[in-house]
Order: sequence, then structure tokens, then C-alpha cells
Amino acid sequence: MTAPDFKLLEADDPPPVTVIRPEGGSPFLLVCDHAGNRIPRKLGTLGVSQADRRRHIAWDLGAAEMAQRVSELLDAPLVLQSYSRLVIDCNRDPKVESAMPLISETTEIPGNRDLDPREVEARIAEIFRPYHDRITAMMDARAAAGRPTILVALHSFTPYYEGWGARPWHIGILYNRDDRLPRIMLELLGAEPDLTVGDNEPYKISDETDYTIPVHGERRGVLHVEIEVRHDEIETADRQRAWAERLVLFLRNAAERLEITS
Repeated sequence: MTAPDFKLLEADDPPPVTVIRPEGGSPFLLVCDHAGNRIPRKLGTLGVSQADRRRHIAWDLGAAEMAQRVSELLDAPLVLQSYSRLVIDCNRDPKVESAMPLISETTEIPGNRDLDPREVEARIAEIFRPYHDRITAMMDARAAAGRPTILVALHSFTPYYEGWGARPWHIGILYNRDDRLPRIMLELLGAEPDLTVGDNEPYKISDETDYTIPVHGERRGVLHVEIEVRHDEIETADRQRAWAERLVLFLRNAAERLEITS
């Protein structure tokens, strides 16, 4: 039985959110919803093997390292979420079933079965809310100071998805209601002869399947885009740096076209 005062994170667990360059001067605000694959010590392994906890089902491989280099080059604040999406997916509304999945792709997650409501609330209160509250506070502060904000969510995706097959795109540009920035990014990336670019591929943003862009981007009316890089493209430090440098060129060019400066 779960204790009434159930607390998830212990003193030796890492904090749920890390901010790099909080005072960065760029108009870009970077977020990485699936930066880490940590599991709170109290939850053990969730019944998932070490090999599976290193797979894409647990986090976005390479995305955090790439994001940190983008942050450095742009002098942009970066908000990173530390815990595995198998504990709670911080790019899902906590009310939806996939926020704490029983199955991810074809892998069962035994530690998510029959969760006590207090355990569910602890995951939301101690991981999900601190991450999104920090993004909200940063965006509020920027708005109060009259600073422009371009929200960029950085992710990675698998080269192959069970039940779908191989994914040919090197990079995907995702959006929903507001395509101002995505359209420019698609134009710039589409001019690169060595790239296959996904227009809302391999995913599409929606209120049902996403949280960060709908809440922090669309509701505020700020420019935004979600960028997905296929993770075999960013498996090594050299490739992470190369993709970061490439993305920075496109992001700067797009900001100039939109006449957004710091």
C-alpha cells in the first residue's frame, strides 16, 4: 500500500529539470523534453532491462548533447528534463494513457501497471510540473522584460519503428496551428541536397499527442518549432556538434527573415 505522504524523489535522485545559460541573450529558448533516461531510485528499473532503458523508448538519444551545443553557439537558454519518458512523458498531458505507458513500442513496462493514484500524482508533482513550471517562469520573465522568444523543442527519432518500418528522413520539422517558423525552416532545409526532410514527419503535433508546443508555444502565440533529428545521425559527439552547427545556421537565418533579434 502506498503511504499517504508518498514522495517519489529522494535526496540522491537528480533534480527533474536543469537549465543551461538561463541568462542567455538569444531570442531562442530551447527545451529538451526527453533529455534523460534516469529512473527515480524508489522505482527501481520499472521492470525494464538495462538494454531497453538505453533504447529510444526511454529517452531521445543524442538530443541533449546536440541541444547543449546549439545552446552554446546561440547563447540561448536550454531547459533539460532529466527523467525517462517511461516514468512520465513530459511531452504528454498527464491525463493521457501514453504519459505513463504500459507498453512502449512493443516493450512492456511492468512498473507502470496498477499505479496507485498517489504514485501517479507524485510523478506529476515532482517531475512533470517542475519542468513545465520552469519553462513557464522563464517565458513569463522574458515577456515581462519585453524580450522576444522563439521556442525550439529538440528531439530525436528512431531510424526504424516497429509496425511502420524504416524512416527515410534525416530531420523532421513539426508544427500544428502555427507554421510561420516551420515553413521557413522547411524551405532552408529543403535546399540542402544531402537531406531528406520530413514535413510533419515522422510525427504530427496535436493537443492529444503533445504538450510542450501546444501549451508553451501555441497558447502564448510565440514563434515555435519542434525539430526531430534521426538519432543515428547524432550518435557520436562529432555528429552531434555537426548537426548543432547546421541547425544554428538555419535558426539564425529564419530569425533574420522574421526580423527577430535579441
